[in-house]
Amino acid sequence: MFYSALRKFLFSLSAENAHNFSLRGIDLAYKLGLLGSLSTKASLQDESVNVMGLKFAHPVGLAAGLDKNGDFIDGLSALGFSFLELGTLTPRAQPGNPPPRMFRLQDHNAILNRMGFNNKGIDHALERIALCKETPIIGLNIGKNLNTPIEKAVEDYLYCLKLGYSSADYISINISSPNTPGLRELQYGDQLAKLLEQLKNQQLTLATSGKYVPLAVKLAPDLNPTELGICCENILNHDIDGIIATNTTIDKSAVQGAKFSTEAGGLSGAPLTRSACLMLKEIKKIVGNKVSLIGVGGIMNGNDAKERIAAGADLLQIYSGFVYQGPRLIDDILKILREP
Repeated sequence: MFYSALRKFLFSLSAENAHNFSLRGIDLAYKLGLLGSLSTKASLQDESVNVMGLKFAHPVGLAAGLDKNGDFIDGLSALGFSFLELGTLTPRAQPGNPPPRMFRLQDHNAILNRMGFNNKGIDHALERIALCKETPIIGLNIGKNLNTPIEKAVEDYLYCLKLGYSSADYISINISSPNTPGLRELQYGDQLAKLLEQLKNQQLTLATSGKYVPLAVKLAPDLNPTELGICCENILNHDIDGIIATNTTIDKSAVQGAKFSTEAGGLSGAPLTRSACLMLKEIKKIVGNKVSLIGVGGIMNGNDAKERIAAGADLLQIYSGFVYQGPRLIDDILKILREP
């Protein structure tokens, strides 16, 4: 009820202004001690799950893109997320694409964005992680800087992996955003094989310190079956720990004619529900139990979450559903997942 009233105000603002206002509001509410009654933590039964060698308090986490810089870890954790994926983070700070670059398609419960990896750089995020009081599992979603040529992209990923390794619980390799020119080329064939080989070697070298940090690859929902098969084969061949399915889609056929539907960028929310779930099912058929799966994309309610788990997801991430439904979505999902 509270969020329904607040949403009317937030949706009167531009999408990006509402985004920033909401995060600052959550941070202030946390500092004032006002989030306890909203958190699902007090009502949790034993919801814990073990995935990628990590113990999660429950399966519901926050997708990358909401807290790009790790500035709001404590407040978001207090809302009840068991894990937070920060980023996308790049070696150097960058402003991203010029605004407006985020749009709500309210009639479709969707969001369209072309943010372009706007972030303060990985060093800033690591400083913020060191200062946080709450202890959710932290994933670092990493990417390349806009001005890094695609043929040198691996250098940016290796830099972020090495720098963030000791602070992260897992690291997500973002090669599927549609908003950095050329990035999605890294999902294909030899380029993916070379990237994963170097990242895996770096991971194993860093693991000699005594801490093993899992790697997960985030894939686009727009891959055709042949491309998806090649991606999964490469992921299996290089012993990657997880797959995050999926990123935003460039297919806007489901929102054709809607306001903002012709804007460039990736689409998320309800229009992605079916395609993201179908892709997850296909990935599960290929990788079986050899790779952990994180389902994301169009999880707008508890039934969507239950279907995603049935499709093979070990963990779930929400973003657009959180924007449209508010913090209650976490508890709604957990209640549905408890049902036989």
